[in-house]
Amino acid sequence: MKVPARLQPLVDDGLINEVISRLMSGKEADIFIVRCGDHVRCAKVYKDAAKRSFKKAAQYQEGRAVRSGRRARAMEKRSTFGRKQQEEIWQNAEVDALAQLKAAGVRVPETYGCIDGVLLMELITDDQGDVAPRLDDVVLTEEQALEDHYLMMHYIKLMLCAGLVHGDLSEFNVLLDAYGPVVIDLPQAVYAAANNNAQAMFARDVNKMTQYYAHFAPELATTRYAEEIWELFAAGELTVDYELTGLFEGNDENANVDSVLEEIKAVIQEEQEERERIARVTGADDDED
Repeated sequence: MKVPARLQPLVDDGLINEVISRLMSGKEADIFIVRCGDHVRCAKVYKDAAKRSFKKAAQYQEGRAVRSGRRARAMEKRSTFGRKQQEEIWQNAEVDALAQLKAAGVRVPETYGCIDGVLLMELITDDQGDVAPRLDDVVLTEEQALEDHYLMMHYIKLMLCAGLVHGDLSEFNVLLDAYGPVVIDLPQAVYAAANNNAQAMFARDVNKMTQYYAHFAPELATTRYAEEIWELFAAGELTVDYELTGLFEGNDENANVDSVLEEIKAVIQEEQEERERIARVTGADDDED
């Protein structure tokens, strides 16, 4: 295929030998399958802030340290330099998160560098060498749903032990290969101890994953992993070796029912918008073919 303009510098520098195809277009980036020497990899091309459709980005950026005072002031003023610095922080956040989570034992793609807003990383494949499907595209048995859900809860626990919350976790941001789920898409990852929205984001991540797996294993709908894990984290008692149960006996008397309902509505709306966007992109690809 024709080399996209954003990938041309990497082709010129010999980092990419061939652009094989476009894999998908997401909320914050376009993904291409590329050949780098003898290896087939992914090239994630981040979209400019004006073109991204990621909602409430400011909430996710809260707590991200900016070491340079000049950078911080420029970002506050929204100058050209400041916007450029904000973009670099957004992109580097994913690189840093992927490295941290891989070191923590979470299955995430290997990264090979981020150059000029393009992240080169591992292409996750199935047994036949084809691109691994997203969780949303897979039909699970009850046994597999139970097994993979527990593994995802384990990964989420490891993330929090590393101090991170994914922030946008769903069946659209998990791939499934022969060894189980692989977590992807982390530019919005937040530091749990530095972001005031971290607990709400964490609960949403856990509950969205649980709701999805519960389609195949209904018994999961009554589990309360979000409350169990966060309470341990808040008390400083969460460890990588802690055996999760999904049980929680907290005080529900002060639960804000309205906020819970609003959160559920927001999740449903986001999923609907994502499905419609994917349908549009798929239709555009078919028209091009």
